[in-house]
Amino acid sequence: MLASKRILLIIGGGIAAYKSLDLIRRLKERGALVTPVLTRAAEEFVTPLAVSALAGEKVYRDLFDLTDEAEMGHIQLSRSADLIVVAPATADLMGKMAGGLAGDLASTLLMATDTPVLCAPAMNVRMWDHPATRRNHAQLQADGIRFVGPNEGDMACGEYGPGRMSEPLEIVAAIEAALGDGPLAGKRVLVTSGPTHEPIDPVRYIANRSSGAQGTAVARALAALGAEVIFVTGPADVTPPEGVQVVPVQTAQQMSDAVDAALPVDAGVFAAAVADWRVAASEQKLKKSRDGLPALEFSENPDILKRVARMDQGRPQLVVGFAAETDNVIEHATAKRDRKGCDWIVANDVSPATGIMGGSENAVTLISDQGAEAWPRMGKDAVAQRLAAKIADTLNR
Repeated sequence: MLASKRILLIIGGGIAAYKSLDLIRRLKERGALVTPVLTRAAEEFVTPLAVSALAGEKVYRDLFDLTDEAEMGHIQLSRSADLIVVAPATADLMGKMAGGLAGDLASTLLMATDTPVLCAPAMNVRMWDHPATRRNHAQLQADGIRFVGPNEGDMACGEYGPGRMSEPLEIVAAIEAALGDGPLAGKRVLVTSGPTHEPIDPVRYIANRSSGAQGTAVARALAALGAEVIFVTGPADVTPPEGVQVVPVQTAQQMSDAVDAALPVDAGVFAAAVADWRVAASEQKLKKSRDGLPALEFSENPDILKRVARMDQGRPQLVVGFAAETDNVIEHATAKRDRKGCDWIVANDVSPATGIMGGSENAVTLISDQGAEAWPRMGKDAVAQRLAAKIADTLNR
């Protein structure tokens, strides 16, 4: 898929720059042509010689290199690629991109291009969570910049949280999706997945048995068709798919906020099993007492599916909900579709006898204004591929 594709790789100045060496190798293995650009800060982490040796190409470093300007020039360099990849995309680089600054070769290339851009952010967790970075990220998304990651995990600085650059193979998958000519190329799709955890106290929470397997499969299938996928996931049992933007959350409110941040999208697939209620969580562990059971005060969680489906402005072209039922599946799912206002409902029977909840297979009925379309029992990947194909057909009408 990447054979003879031209990738302009801009390497930012962060410890994650070492992963760019493996990324170059992975891209070359797949036949891609990689032209590397190093920022001055990146040279503190990887050497031009190492980058050039792996890429098999000259490394570009200086905006005012007279030889480069005579032979190619930064304008031509920025437009001769099929895709520009920024990895790592540091907080500084993202800030320059969002602000339209062009003070060095990397930022000038990004300003002078009409080529699609994919960023793989990497920075300290506090920098990623900083309001300025969040604003820049939102602005870049609105400008059409695609993102892969960042992941959550241990930082080189010793802290833990979101900010780790995606692994090279994850970036390769995102590059393949960005360059894909599939039916969903150019489409932006939101997928929610997994359960939510609603805390009762520091050690207990309300949850459900959702593994997140079906939502993960849907996200993977949509990305394979070329879509840009924003994957908002609760604490699922399965590993998130590669090649999508992963947004990890814990609670229903966090999921609601993440959905708002992802909009606008062409389609929304709401496969998450969101808890209907939350409790007023205690800051201390609840103890047994002779006074009997503790009183838990419940309140209703935001109805994410209904709110998005009934938006007056910016509603996705297609809104797909899921209904996990244990009895009267079609009747209850049809009523849910009407109540929520979504276009489709994917209904399934999750009663214990089916083995579907947490299992590897699913048997669903797609409910739309055309009626109820029963699908045979099949693997969750097969269900996802069939659903993704129908979504692509609908969005391209």
